[in-house]
Amino acid sequence: MAKRIIIAGGGTGGHIFPAIAIANALKKQDAGIDILFVGAKGKMEMEKVPQAGYKIEGLDIAGFNRSSLIKNIGLPFKIIKSFLQVRKVIREFKPDAVIGVGGYSSFPALRYAQQKNITTFIHEANSFGGKANIQLSKRANRVFTGGDGMEKFFPAEKIMVTGNPVREVIVKSNITKKDGIGFFQLNPAKKTILVTGGSLGAKSINEAIAAHIDAFEKNDLQLIWQTGKLFVDRASRGKTNIWTNDFITNMEYAYAAADVVISRSGAMSVAELCVVQKPVIFVPYPFAAEDHQTVNAKRLVDKNAAWMIKDSEANELLVKTAVALALDDAEQQELKNNIARLAITNADEVIAKEVLKLI
Repeated sequence: MAKRIIIAGGGTGGHIFPAIAIANALKKQDAGIDILFVGAKGKMEMEKVPQAGYKIEGLDIAGFNRSSLIKNIGLPFKIIKSFLQVRKVIREFKPDAVIGVGGYSSFPALRYAQQKNITTFIHEANSFGGKANIQLSKRANRVFTGGDGMEKFFPAEKIMVTGNPVREVIVKSNITKKDGIGFFQLNPAKKTILVTGGSLGAKSINEAIAAHIDAFEKNDLQLIWQTGKLFVDRASRGKTNIWTNDFITNMEYAYAAADVVISRSGAMSVAELCVVQKPVIFVPYPFAAEDHQTVNAKRLVDKNAAWMIKDSEANELLVKTAVALALDDAEQQELKNNIARLAITNADEVIAKEVLKLI
């Protein structure tokens, strides 16, 4: 009988894209496997997962809102409702295993599966264990981690260091710089900076770029700028040296075109940048749980594999630093050489193999 697996989680590209990479690797190793995703209604996974060819069930769940306590009034009811929804999904689908990749929907799915003694797996992408994952790891069969040193969060005997699954379209990309520049209709003679704040955008990065936008033209540089939905209307338009949009669907072309990248330091952004071997300036999101984005970035900075600027200093320092790096070929090469050593390209296959071994 065909194996059945639920993959639960989402919220941002950093959870969704590795989840899809794991699903694809499972399918490659066992074509008959039946995979169902569980996500949060209204979140990005409800769109991206069906685009990748998989079914998804949405839960009515949200996280704790730190900025507006009044918005948390209905939270207990949402949590209860999500557990009832998960119970229904699991009873009907009858999975052999549930894999949690982080995000709101991951917790109720894994918790209910564990109560029913279903095999469970956790993928922790960051270099800091999330509270829900720490709690769930006690009963999980295996915890896959993006890096080492995670014994302080999870039972050592359950940890398997796999790295973070990077989308196959990026790992196997053979797109040239010329192809990338052409895709964005930019000038092949100019140095190109890619600006991305992750799938949802990054306020401080966007504001810093907007405030100093003329510096790029002055230094004969061009920009590929992913703003996120909230900033797209404020982004500079009509300049021939700037391509801008709220989301870049074909990131493999953006990476190919870029000489330098400005990025948040979520675990998946870091993993992708190691694979594509690009000189990068990280601006960690300071309000991520336990400030894990700073921890992620510092791992590379300490190996001279990336530069970092604090979020609070972005407005003052980011653009001048990016311009300086874009004009310094020797420093770019040094960063490229060092970041290339940290690339992991087969995490999805390793995870899929271990999951299938244990169910």
